[in-house]
Amino acid sequence: MRIVRFAHPAGMSFGVLDGDGQVAQIEGHPFGQISFTGQRFAAADVRLLSPILPSKVVCIGKNYADHVAEMKGVTGDAPKAPLIFLKPSTSVIGPGDAIRIPPGSTNVHHEVELAVVIGARGARSVTEEQAMASVFGYTIGNDVSERDMQVSDGQWTRAKGFDSFCPLGPWIETDLAGLGKDPADLAISCTVDGEPRQSGRTSQLIFGLPMLISYISQVMTLLPGDVVLTGTPSGVGPIAPGQRVECTIEGLGTLTNTVSGADRTSTAGGSR
Repeated sequence: MRIVRFAHPAGMSFGVLDGDGQVAQIEGHPFGQISFTGQRFAAADVRLLSPILPSKVVCIGKNYADHVAEMKGVTGDAPKAPLIFLKPSTSVIGPGDAIRIPPGSTNVHHEVELAVVIGARGARSVTEEQAMASVFGYTIGNDVSERDMQVSDGQWTRAKGFDSFCPLGPWIETDLAGLGKDPADLAISCTVDGEPRQSGRTSQLIFGLPMLISYISQVMTLLPGDVVLTGTPSGVGPIAPGQRVECTIEGLGTLTNTVSGADRTSTAGGSR
């Protein structure tokens, strides 16, 4: 099932995107038993937003060996345990929204990542065996990063936390298995203006999904709707105003965002 969050003439709602290009509106949030309102919209007549507004986005750094190698001069060696950092909820934007380059920045990079969305039960101190029962579904994330600040600050909060630095979407897939797909082995890629930049598979993750969810849950409670970004393969590189970034994951579609210069009048997180 593809869960979307969308804007329509009467407001904003969650819905289910079906194979005919129709969005069926649902009551309230998508966790638990889904109840349909009976309203349907053509996908072409609505605007898709970020499929979820998480209380927090928990990110995993240096989780592909080839990315560790390409970033060694910036972030050092591979970690012995998952490296956790956070992106604020205000960094989240949706498909079609613009990634905004901070004033004076010339070294902002794309990072395509498999995004795990936590379900209604949340996750607190779960074991690896329990971890996957906490998953609601999967979407695509782009962990946009300002490299010069990442190097100069040591801590990554500023480099990773600007408004618009966490595109998510275009939807949450709740049944990858039903599509014959396994989140532990999905093709993942990124292009900029059609130029291939990143290409890998989630089977290359150093730390797999059950371990990541369990590890994070020992530190902080994962609430329903929270997002875990699981790491990026090699090939990260700069993006600039006027470019188009497309992040694709097998079974999850393509998340497309443009790149723009800073706009001080924008609301936090764009349309989110």
